[in-house]
Amino acid sequence: MKLKKFVEHPLFTRFILAVILINAVQIGFGTDASIYERYESLFIGLDLLILAIFTVEIVLKLIVYRKQFFKDGWNVFDFVIVFGSIVLYNTHLVGVLRILRVLRVLRTISVVPSLRRLTAALFMAIPAIGSVTILMGIVFYVYAVIGTSFFGEITPEYFGNIGLSALTLFQVFTLESWASGVFRPIFAEVVWSWFYFVSFIIVSTFIILNLIVGEIVNNAQKLSEHSEQESEDTRKIMNELNELKRMIKKENE
Repeated sequence: MKLKKFVEHPLFTRFILAVILINAVQIGFGTDASIYERYESLFIGLDLLILAIFTVEIVLKLIVYRKQFFKDGWNVFDFVIVFGSIVLYNTHLVGVLRILRVLRVLRTISVVPSLRRLTAALFMAIPAIGSVTILMGIVFYVYAVIGTSFFGEITPEYFGNIGLSALTLFQVFTLESWASGVFRPIFAEVVWSWFYFVSFIIVSTFIILNLIVGEIVNNAQKLSEHSEQESEDTRKIMNELNELKRMIKKENE
């Protein structure tokens, strides 16, 4: 029980989060060849120390939770990253080890509860995002066919065929240089083309993206309410247990 309290203590969690952030800064500076070569021994020593701290953390959690440890997906994620880093250390699979080192930064999500809820909301929204993606594909296809039919001869580099049209519409969808690069040459030849581009932006960028964002926000709100309800239930149970302890103590006296 003492070990469990130690592992679940907020100070321990903050310490692990600080180590993760230090690891992130170290990885960032390590991408600069001049800095890495100058302080190579320091980078290697710090990396070993951080890996040792993560290993001790995982071992402590395995001792405390045992089989229950692997029932949490975030624990499995942490275990794979740390265990993979240990196994691949000083092997010829340097590329995989570098990926695992970078993935250690993602452990920030598993440590911070709010990030876990947000990530869970994102995964919960995947079915809805799939449906929205299909709807977006239909919209892209319809507008690509229209664009190829009407603007293919004017700007063949943008609307020469349905593939180019779809790629051009994706550029318009990102709102990156679409007005000067794509819209203006066509608008000079076809006046009503403004309706084509404006309607596509309204449908694809504003409406469809808002559907995705709205679904994610809705799921995040549900998870937050569920977490608050669980906290409230836990507080009630603890209060009842404390009351029961007091009653038992009075009877013994």
